[in-house]
Amino acid sequence: MQREITMGEISVESGKGSQAPEREIATDLFRRGLMASPLLLALCLIFWGVNGLACGSIGLGLVLLNFLMGAWLIDWAVKISPQILMVAVLGGFVLRMGILTAVVLPIRNESWFEIIPFGGLLIFSHLGLLIWETRYVSATLAYPALKPDRQTNVGQVEESKE
Repeated sequence: MQREITMGEISVESGKGSQAPEREIATDLFRRGLMASPLLLALCLIFWGVNGLACGSIGLGLVLLNFLMGAWLIDWAVKISPQILMVAVLGGFVLRMGILTAVVLPIRNESWFEIIPFGGLLIFSHLGLLIWETRYVSATLAYPALKPDRQTNVGQVEESKE
């Protein structure tokens, strides 16, 4: 049996997710990246050999690390102040792009470095994982991170049977 929810019963903390939605979403992105990695890396191995596998692994590793580092920075900064949050988000982006550059510059001219699997996984796995994740993000005050497993109709809550 279902009953209507009154405004007094609605709270931001009614969701059962963690209080750090950015960390929960980044962890889910990381998990989905690990799920997709065998297929993506197998394609790199088939088309570019072991060198493509190595470059694809580096690209995919940078993508997954980028998501986790971004979430960690936001989670850290949001506890301090909105100004620190803005600085951390912008500075974190610059820092993460610097890390990417620092990884690529020393290896870009090596004989084993294949740009297509590296760049393809770097760009398309960022986009693909974000698009894939949009199906699972709730973005409501009750559940600010991932959607709950079991959903009810909007404005209604299930009563327990006694």
